Amino acid sequence: MLRGYLAHRLIPLFFLAAAAALPIGCAATAGRTGPAAGGAAAPSGVAEVAARLTGSFSSEAQSKSDPEFLDVRLHMARIWDSRTDGPWIYVEQAMATAPDRPYRQRVYRLVERADKTVESVVYELANPAERVGAWRDPSRFDADSPESLVLRAGCSIVLERAGEAWVGSTSDQGCESSLRGARYATSEVVLFDGGLDTWDRGFDAAGSQVWGATKGAYQFRRVAE
Repeated sequence: MLRGYLAHRLIPLFFLAAAAALPIGCAATAGRTGPAAGGAAAPSGVAEVAARLTGSFSSEAQSKSDPEFLDVRLHMARIWDSRTDGPWIYVEQAMATAPDRPYRQRVYRLVERADKTVESVVYELANPAERVGAWRDPSRFDADSPESLVLRAGCSIVLERAGEAWVGSTSDQGCESSLRGARYATSEVVLFDGGLDTWDRGFDAAGSQVWGATKGAYQFRRVAE
């Protein structure tokens, strides 16, 4: 399923690259894909992924064109910038109609692996209600540390470069989930300059989908840096 979806999603990206088109959305900034200014070395993979992830994103356009998708807001902000074992990113996801009542809060730790892929290690917060809206002020995490987080074992996403995009997914059935009778969850991601497509689904023990979008990925487009 992932291979077919990614191939469909990446075809237009490869054509854009071949035509030397500008990056999708805002003009390229430091840490994004593209020639480094003044001939400087290109950013590392983990730096590029972090730059593309951070910001505010919306699925509003998709929800207007296809009512099966909801209008969701996704905010991601760097935290603990002084640490050298990151980057660490706080993630908050909520319905556009209830922005202060997020249904998902996570922390991602990005790790560049020896094969140049980037692993996004996923954590839950021990006190999520106390951190609602912290993407606006990441200093609210200053009194915390990674030791206060809860690792989501088996839920890491490994991203690899594919043309101008980064693509990846969880591995097999290792990400446990009990939501709505699920046994495990899967996540598939296409990350590009200007947004990301994400497809999160839950499956029961028989392999039947019990939550998540059924038609395809949510399309989040950048609305703010």
